[in-house]
Formats: sequence, C-alpha cells, structure tokens
Amino acid sequence: MMNKFLLPMLVMISFAVYGQKQIVWFDAGLKAQYGAAGLYNKAVSELDNYDYTISSGYGYGAKLGINFGYNGLAIDVMKSSAKQELQNIGGTGITTIDWSSLDVYALFRNAKNLGYFEIGPKMSFISKVQDDAEGTSVDRTGLYNKNVISGVVGFGANLMGNEKSFSGILGLRFEYGITDFVSPDAVNTNTLAPLPNVSGLYKNGYTTSNIAFAGVVFELNWGIGYYGKAQCGQRSKFIMFR
Repeated sequence: MMNKFLLPMLVMISFAVYGQKQIVWFDAGLKAQYGAAGLYNKAVSELDNYDYTISSGYGYGAKLGINFGYNGLAIDVMKSSAKQELQNIGGTGITTIDWSSLDVYALFRNAKNLGYFEIGPKMSFISKVQDDAEGTSVDRTGLYNKNVISGVVGFGANLMGNEKSFSGILGLRFEYGITDFVSPDAVNTNTLAPLPNVSGLYKNGYTTSNIAFAGVVFELNWGIGYYGKAQCGQRSKFIMFR
C-alpha cells in the first residue's frame, strides 16, 4: 500500500528538482550574536536569599548553507561565552557562573522574500565553567556536562545585497537547553551545582539547569555557487556565482 504512494511522490520530487536549472546552491558567511543569556534552574529561582539578574552571552563564527530553492540546511560553528549572575540578597555580593563552548548548529532554513526562518538543534561542546562568588573564582568544569543539546528558533531579514551573491542579514535567535547542564556525577554526589556553596538547594527535589539565550544575530553572507545544468542536455556541473 505504501509503495503505491511512495513511487509517485519520488517521481514528482525528481521532476521538481531536476526540472530546474539549479539543483542545489551553496553559500557561506561570517556571523556574530549578542543578547541575554542565562542558566535557568527552578530550585534556584525559588530560593529566598538568591535572585536572578540579567546576564549576557555572545558568540562569533561561520556558516555554511546547502540550499534547495528557498529551503536548505544551515550549519553554523560558533565560539561562545555566556554567564549567569545570581544576587545574594542576604549577603554582599553576586555569584557569577561563566561558561565557554564551541557550538555547532544544524538548522532547517527557509529564505524567501528577503527574509528567513530557521529551526533545529544545537550541540554545545563545553570547554570551561567557573564561578565567582564574591570575588573568589573557582573552576567548576568537572561539575558540568561536556556536551549540551539545545533547541533553536530564529528569524530575520536582509538589510543589504540580495539573497545569493552577497547579503547582510539581521535577525533574532532564541535557544533553550534540552539536556541538563549539570553532570550526573555532581547530582549523585549532592555537590549542588550551579550553586555549590548553598546548603539544601535541592531539598524539594532535584531540578535541571537549562542554558538559555535570546539575542540579535548578524550575518555577512556570500553565495559560492550552484550545482546544475549550464545548458539543456549537458551534464550537471558546479558553476560559481559571479
């Protein structure tokens, strides 16, 4: 039964793809982002003597796009840094949790009418985590997972240029961690990250720590070329954009 529908669908897709001059086209870019970042933990948010403050994060890197018409796959590789500040209401200082990572995005992207929408996963390879509690900095990398997966949604518009040869793109991006930032070893040994100095943090049950980001992303993008047919009847080949 399934084959009766699958074969016609494959034929239709083949005609749609190969009936065009351009089968697939590629672009690459440089990008940077900045915005509000944080580490949300429900148990921490319910503490009476600690209060979340507005924190920040940034990243920079490069992008490769593999596109089929208006749809495609955008692969971003970015070096990122972020922090979460927690105000000690009963004390005199702020606890700051800083982390650095190499982030790899694999996003479905629809770009049409000089705008775009993207959605997909991000894998963060955590390189360093440290906290600074009232002036004392301590390396806490061992308390956190080395890999964290997040969900990403973004949209934006071209500010200059066109969609293929060159463009400057400004957008908004929202990210939220799907997996726990705190390592299982830290949880099992009751180390109490992300606030290791707070006694009884999980007295009402353990809650996960989720990385979050919401900010502006700017991209300078160049079209590389496309794989298609130069003339009717000729073999497909790669053609550079001019």
